[in-house]
Amino acid sequence: MPLILDTPPDEPGNPLNPAEQRRRLHHDGDVVIVGAGILGCALAVALADQGRSVILLEKSLKEPDRIVGELLQPGGVHALKELGLRNCLEEIDAIKVKGYNVIYYGNPVEIPYSFENPRPEGRSFHHGRFVAQLRKAAMRHHNITVFETTVTSVVTSPDNNHQVLGVESLTHNTQRDYFFASLTVISDGYSSKFRKSYIPHTPTSRSKFWGLELIDTHLPLPEHGTVVLSSGAPILLYQIGTHETRILIDVPENTPTASVQAGGIKSHLRNHVYPILPPSVQPAFLRALDSGSPLRSMPNSFLPPSTNKTPGLILLGDALNMRHPLTGGGMTVAFNDAVLLRDLLAPIPDLSDTKSILSVMRTWHWRRKSLTAVINILAQALYSLFAANDPNLRVLQRGCFRYFQRGGVCISGPVGLLAGLIRQPLVLFFHFFSVALLGIWVMFEDMRLWEWVLVAPWRGVAVFWKACVVIFPYIFAELRS
Repeated sequence: MPLILDTPPDEPGNPLNPAEQRRRLHHDGDVVIVGAGILGCALAVALADQGRSVILLEKSLKEPDRIVGELLQPGGVHALKELGLRNCLEEIDAIKVKGYNVIYYGNPVEIPYSFENPRPEGRSFHHGRFVAQLRKAAMRHHNITVFETTVTSVVTSPDNNHQVLGVESLTHNTQRDYFFASLTVISDGYSSKFRKSYIPHTPTSRSKFWGLELIDTHLPLPEHGTVVLSSGAPILLYQIGTHETRILIDVPENTPTASVQAGGIKSHLRNHVYPILPPSVQPAFLRALDSGSPLRSMPNSFLPPSTNKTPGLILLGDALNMRHPLTGGGMTVAFNDAVLLRDLLAPIPDLSDTKSILSVMRTWHWRRKSLTAVINILAQALYSLFAANDPNLRVLQRGCFRYFQRGGVCISGPVGLLAGLIRQPLVLFFHFFSVALLGIWVMFEDMRLWEWVLVAPWRGVAVFWKACVVIFPYIFAELRS
């Protein structure tokens, strides 16, 4: 038997109810969810609250240890509250996040989530502690049974349009087992083993985040994420505990200063990252770099969303859709996806109604875009500007910083989009091209008179064209079904 990780009734007079017997003894439920991570746990609780019988499978229930998935935007906190899981942010030493501090070549600008009270807040924390809390919430639910087992394949019906009936798994590397349900949900993360079989897109990555944990350091602006911009790729810092601060350094592929010939990634961090960090952070950064702990990295992947079209199966989370983690939008997308899917499935009493489920997934795919298209496009476009590697992108980068410096709606609009509070793609479109036009104007201001005549027209067109090249591919990716 796979290891069952919930609390069984221990009194002889309190026998298992029929649904729990089916889950425990026959491995049969209304829903099988593969992956007890951020989205898997949230959706399990959401569907269990509807009275569904849920089986939740996870290959390892040890507390995960990751360097991303540590910042939850205000829109994600709100969705977590809607799911009844807001208490999972308690007792994990989570830190309030009230906005961002962007430092552009040493010049800072504060970007609060809001100028009005009550101000929305995000939270930052150790990823593993938060996931552990979500798993505890799932294990406590009487409609959920959690099994520690490794899913190896999907079970399909050969005579019914390849409808998915459940999954096959392996426990302790030897014991084979099967779990069946009317609906199978796969949320097995960024390295999903099932993605390529069911969606047409594959993840692409242009860079990695290299992460360190800084102890007892002081950010320039407490309770704010810090973004450091210079001639290289962006650097992100945020506090994840009373004594711990995460630093994530973006290193694009084929960065010459991070090559083996140049001394490797450690040399790059010491010689090219350390000098541009805020002075208050530098001592802790050197201590972490010299501690002897192995450096850790995660690929920064992009995967456009696809419509789920397989009968009996739903792919969710990073298995379906990813964006650059620079903006910290991944968990906000996940929790809002769970809320939306819960609400759309609520009127369907029988999840074996394949026609209705496929119709729901088409609706879900398009309705989620009011939020996810904003976060996906913003993450990719902002990374292109913040990691500016050609003259036209640097014009846009400078325009972005000057835009923030103007304050007012030039801050509240972009940060509202980033926080998951403004769910209007046209607002993103407006602010992006406002940044582009301001960047072009700032470039013109620096030109001499003869350059206005000979250089300004074609440089202006080139910068505007670059802005279009940055954003439109991601818009088109969202419009594909």
